[in-house]
Amino acid sequence: MIRTREFDYAPQEHETEAASNSYLVSLVVIVVGLPLPIAALIATVIYYFANRKSSSYFVRWHCTQALLSQLSLFFVNSFGFWWTVSIIYTNVVVTPNYIIYISILLILNLTELIATIYTAIQTRKGIHVEWVIYGELTNKVCKPKMHKHKYLN
Repeated sequence: MIRTREFDYAPQEHETEAASNSYLVSLVVIVVGLPLPIAALIATVIYYFANRKSSSYFVRWHCTQALLSQLSLFFVNSFGFWWTVSIIYTNVVVTPNYIIYISILLILNLTELIATIYTAIQTRKGIHVEWVIYGELTNKVCKPKMHKHKYLN
């Protein structure tokens, strides 16, 4: 699910800290006690927008990967959340499909939690970590900025 590779340059300490924080933001929201599916996504979006233009490519890349993972997890968690709410407040019966979905949801969330912690630690060390699927999407979405040189012909 996770692979590390060399990044295009050696990120400086402030870059590794900011990149690591892009993963920690969603964890802080969970610890603070906001279990609603939207809370971690909102925190990640705010951090992404705060760092998308002013930061280095390393930071922007990791903010983007964290955002993409939170976005997909948001949809999975929201469906499970509203399904659970409908069971609690209506006469909907708990079915085997619900139990399977919630089991998969828990496994996905646990996997994402472990991957997030691991990635936060590794990026803080300056190691570039790409998640399967999200890493490829991030490479397509997040490109290095091209610097304009005024003396080019």
